[in-house]
Amino acid sequence: MWSPEKRDNLRRAVLAEYARLAPHYDRRWFSYVAATSRETLRRLSFEPTARLLDLGCGTGAFLSALALSNPGASLGGVDPSPQMLAVARKRLGRLATLIRGWAEAIPFADESVDLIVCCSVFHYIRNPSVALKEMTRVLRPLGTLVITDWCADYRACRICDFFLRTFNRAHFRMYHERECHALLEASGLTVIDIERYKINWLWGLMTATAQKGFGPYQKYDRLSCGGRERRG
Repeated sequence: MWSPEKRDNLRRAVLAEYARLAPHYDRRWFSYVAATSRETLRRLSFEPTARLLDLGCGTGAFLSALALSNPGASLGGVDPSPQMLAVARKRLGRLATLIRGWAEAIPFADESVDLIVCCSVFHYIRNPSVALKEMTRVLRPLGTLVITDWCADYRACRICDFFLRTFNRAHFRMYHERECHALLEASGLTVIDIERYKINWLWGLMTATAQKGFGPYQKYDRLSCGGRERRG
């Protein structure tokens, strides 16, 4: 567990990074965001009127895609960066409810969301176990969590991970598929699938899908606290 001072310093690094990137983020990362959004959308399954949360929604690109393909869904987004949220609000207007917050303390009520999507965010989270418990808290019984992120099973990603951990304080770490599976199971979720795939020569991703059980939610103190690969 990070000390409060260390945690705040690391959070400031993340906020500084995205305050700098926000004005040009969509243009700079257009191809990557489009590819990750497309691949994540392909793996989603939910009722037309479901309540969805994009955790780490950034500039709202994924929520925009969701709104176009699922006009009946109730959409929400959470992100810690005021600058990224400002871009998202301009893009989405009334299509989604956007709130500032961190993955380790999601500003949503218990069992209030049918589906949580966390796309290209998990490698920033310093306390993944706490964040996953928060996601589990917010999910309704039989709700689904979908995480898309960089996968350390790919050599190019491992090299990038080493570089970013050395030179970028905002970055935390990438995970292997087996590590992601273990973290999800430890949070009490049932892992349905983890698929590895590449979106270009550099970026290898994995999308993990997990489901909350139907049993009663066990509250906790926030402060105390095998897949497949697509070829071709």
